[in-house]
Amino acid sequence: MKPAYPSIIAACAGFALAASSCARTPGLPPLTRADSLRIIEENIAFRTARDSSFSHDPGSPFMRDTSVHYHGINWFPIDPAFRGISLLHAYADPETVVVMGTRGEARRELRYGYVEITVPGPGGTPATLRLNVYKFTPYDRQRYDLYRDNLSIWFTDSTTGHETYGVGRYLDIGNDTHDPRHMYVIDLNQAYNPFCAYSPRYSCAIPREEDRLNIALHVGEMKYHE
Repeated sequence: MKPAYPSIIAACAGFALAASSCARTPGLPPLTRADSLRIIEENIAFRTARDSSFSHDPGSPFMRDTSVHYHGINWFPIDPAFRGISLLHAYADPETVVVMGTRGEARRELRYGYVEITVPGPGGTPATLRLNVYKFTPYDRQRYDLYRDNLSIWFTDSTTGHETYGVGRYLDIGNDTHDPRHMYVIDLNQAYNPFCAYSPRYSCAIPREEDRLNIALHVGEMKYHE
């Protein structure tokens, strides 16, 4: 089944695949034509892989819960301006915090640090986002061995509960390299819904109040169920 999203590429004055670049507001990181094309191609591949996983992977919520039916993921158009790079500002003494699950369970998660990127804000003016980064807390040894260095961002924004899933969205930024100079890619076009957005059989972490962003992020995954 083909993924259902309204458009592949975000509208941008003078921007098309043949354009030399996409106009940027002063204060935002520059984007060349090659940068924009690469970001678009990578996001198309990301969405295609996610669609294939939902359609065929035995671990897909749609394969494990036959009461829900897969009809393709709804995405905002890809906008290269919402991708940036950042150092991981890891805390010297990371704090274990309580994060509630959607079934009411209290989880203990490691608030490991934060990243910062600048994106278009209201009216196209630059807005710097500070995003908390959580490190995977294992439920069992096998999962720990697989995911012990996984770094994730959980957030809500002004679209939450309207255009996007009411609990919030997630973003994976890869594994901790333990290199303080490493630059991590933060691509909000790849913000996705947790499995509880599709099936009530799943519980997922609810972003904390400090993970609420006072901006509308019209990128990434939209609501699945109306």
